[in-house]
Amino acid sequence: MPISQKWKKTGSRPLASYRIFDIREDRYLLPRNGQEAPFYVLESPDWVNVIPLTEKEEVVLIRQFRFGLNETTVEIPGGIVDTGLTPLEAGRKELLEETGYASDHWEYLGFVHPNPAFLNNRCHTFLARNARKTAETALEESEEIEVVLFPFREVKDLIRGGFIRHSLVICAFYWLELKE
Repeated sequence: MPISQKWKKTGSRPLASYRIFDIREDRYLLPRNGQEAPFYVLESPDWVNVIPLTEKEEVVLIRQFRFGLNETTVEIPGGIVDTGLTPLEAGRKELLEETGYASDHWEYLGFVHPNPAFLNNRCHTFLARNARKTAETALEESEEIEVVLFPFREVKDLIRGGFIRHSLVICAFYWLELKE
C-alpha cells in the first residue's frame, strides 16, 4: 500500500488568519500505532520568483531586509500571487514594482513546494529575458529594496560564496540551469 494511503485524516479546523497566511490544525491517525495526532499547516497563496536577465546578460538582483532573519538578503524579484492573478501576471507585477524592470520574453521554468512539512503552496519561477528598466520602483510601505546588477556568469560564484543564501532563489537558478 502506498505510504500516503496509510495516513487517515480525521479532522481539520482553522486556528488563525493573518494578512499573508492562515493556520489550520489537521488531525491524522498515525499509521504506526493508530493514535490521533495534530499537525499544523500554514495555508499560503502561491509565490512567484523571477530571474530577470538584461540584454547584456546581467541578472537583476535585489537587496532587501528580511524580518525573519533580521538582516538584509540578496534575492531575485518575487512575491505572493495575489487573488485573481496568474503566476505570470504576478511575476510581471512584482518585477516592475520591485525593480522598475519589464520584459516581453517570459519563460516558465517550473515550481517547487517551499516546505511541504507545513506549507501548502507552490513557488513558481519564471525567466524574463531582455529585461529593461522602464519605470521607477513602486514599493509597498513595508519594503525597502535596492536593485543590483551582476553578470549572469557570476551567479554560481555568488551562491558558492554565500552572497545569495535564499533557498528559493538558489532553487530558481537551478531550474534555469536545468532548462539551459
